[in-house]
Amino acid sequence: MKNKKINTTLISCYVFAILFLSMININTLMAQDKPIESVVKSKPVKNTFDGSYVIDNQTVNIPVINTMEFALQHRFGTINNGYSDFYGLFAGANVRFALSYVPVNDLQVGIGLCEDKMQWDGNIKYALIKQSVSGGSPVSVSVYANMAVITNDDPFVDKLDRISYFSQLMIARKITDNFSLQVSPSYTHYNNVEGYFNSEGTISPKMNNDHFAVACLGRYKITEKFGIIANYDQPLTQHPSNNPHPNISFGIELATAGHVFQIFAGNYASILQQTNNMYNQNDYLASQYLLGFNITRKFHL
Repeated sequence: MKNKKINTTLISCYVFAILFLSMININTLMAQDKPIESVVKSKPVKNTFDGSYVIDNQTVNIPVINTMEFALQHRFGTINNGYSDFYGLFAGANVRFALSYVPVNDLQVGIGLCEDKMQWDGNIKYALIKQSVSGGSPVSVSVYANMAVITNDDPFVDKLDRISYFSQLMIARKITDNFSLQVSPSYTHYNNVEGYFNSEGTISPKMNNDHFAVACLGRYKITEKFGIIANYDQPLTQHPSNNPHPNISFGIELATAGHVFQIFAGNYASILQQTNNMYNQNDYLASQYLLGFNITRKFHL
């Protein structure tokens, strides 16, 4: 069903985020009133993460200006069918191709195509704050947003009903040279959700159009190129029915100067973040988890 009411909750969240970020920068603004010679310019921390993704979530990282990045994301089927589909490896898979570019410092724009319902998405990510080596911000903060549209054949679905939106505030800290953590509250909106005829003969929604969640992710580097990665996604919104399950995932990462390769196990089967957060019905405790991998390749133009 369509939700035509203005989402005041979303507006309030963004106002709060703006005020919060303004408070973080207050020390920097006060420092500008001091004599130039007393202000020490601190360098930003580099490589909080090696790539733009950790398993199912974006990271605060944005490549340097004029960098093009290609991403291939793949999810196999769940392992609970056992040998019949070789633990999901021969089951139906989900794949997403994505291409992004950094036209100016701290801004990344991109486009992607996901096999699930042939969803195209346009996305944007911007670095608001960068963690400093000393004397500056203790964390890095970036924002990410996308708009996706379903393009598979379904004559009964209106064009506007095919659109969904996702936005996320990412707050990360490189705690040591080897260990990084990130917390990411998010908001998802679907223009249309499935409904049913209630006892009064009217249509009631099975889910809300809006969904809030929070993700926590981290990476620990064992060597310069090899690391362990983990991700947890917790839904916050309670829906009338079909409440999504949390996602628990972990894996390994191999990074070089231009490539990042991740292989992992988790219970998110979709790839677009709004689909995962809103509709995940895989229960990790029921062995409904699967294998997946991400491959990214960066080109400096």
